Amino acid sequence: MTESSTTPLLDQVHTPADLRRLNEASLRQLADELRQETINAVSVTGGHLGAGLGVVELTVALHYVFDTPRDRLIWDVGHQAYPHKILTGRRDRIRTLRQGGGLSGFTKRAESEYDPFGAAHASTSISAGLGMAVARDLAHKTNNIVAVIGDGSMSAGMAYEAMNNAGAMNSRLIVILNDNDMSIAPPVGAMSAYLARLISGRTYLSLREIGRQFAHHLPKFFEQKAAAAEEFARGLLTGGTLFEELGFYYVGPIDGHNIEHLLPVLANVRDAEHGPILVHVVTQKGKGYPPAETSADKYHGVVKFDVATGAQAKSAARAPAYTKVFGESLIKQAEKDDKIVAITAAMPSG
Repeated sequence: MTESSTTPLLDQVHTPADLRRLNEASLRQLADELRQETINAVSVTGGHLGAGLGVVELTVALHYVFDTPRDRLIWDVGHQAYPHKILTGRRDRIRTLRQGGGLSGFTKRAESEYDPFGAAHASTSISAGLGMAVARDLAHKTNNIVAVIGDGSMSAGMAYEAMNNAGAMNSRLIVILNDNDMSIAPPVGAMSAYLARLISGRTYLSLREIGRQFAHHLPKFFEQKAAAAEEFARGLLTGGTLFEELGFYYVGPIDGHNIEHLLPVLANVRDAEHGPILVHVVTQKGKGYPPAETSADKYHGVVKFDVATGAQAKSAARAPAYTKVFGESLIKQAEKDDKIVAITAAMPSG
């Protein structure tokens, strides 16, 4: 670290163990430095920018609360993992992202012990996490398994298949729903944060389990009514009924950019003895970089750009990509034939 360094805290963090030695009050500054380092690195290499900026605080909080790599942290798709890579011993190579011989643009098992699952395709994280949770239980271990999945990936059937299986198995699995594209913004204020902290706490979870055990000795009718009443009451306050139906304990929504809100909730679910649990976190793509905040679609994937202005470098003229030619040709045919239907993998803008 030098006197001229603009990232004095980040310079001290070479692994998550270093991060966990910091006091909570310094994490806000660390997150700001991590965000700036991510912006600077991607401006040099190009790559996925908006998604990573949206999970900076969540990334810091997860590595602060959980004992990674013993606790397994799985990033769905992986294009939001640049801040994760910086915190897990790869900062010195972060400007080789997506370059020949450099860091992968996604999580990669061969690259780091902090990448327990190699990704790139959407909606695989919960299935992978469930497999790891089952293996952990068979080995009589107690580490946590955390899968971070975006709302876009959550629209795929594979995610719901995994959640259905996890719920049926009562597996101790934690799923973080990174929600950055809600059409109706859920509450993320002080009351919502308080409720999330309350219902994720050990006291509430213990009382809930005692209530379940007591109701189990009552006639089936009363047991079913008690469960329905508890679910309905919490659903009115917090939402998440769909996830409850799949067997998950729902916590949230909470502000994914407020570290003070994230830490106690994540600590509570870390220490929970029962599962599975889904934590609903609301974030903003491109958070902290105005050009990316105002044009999330244009800054999802970028070429090299000027940090000060956000202007992206113009690529040298070359033959059009196959997908562009195919898409334009298909559109022309669709104009003539209304029986042609296009199916998109939840990313029509690319």
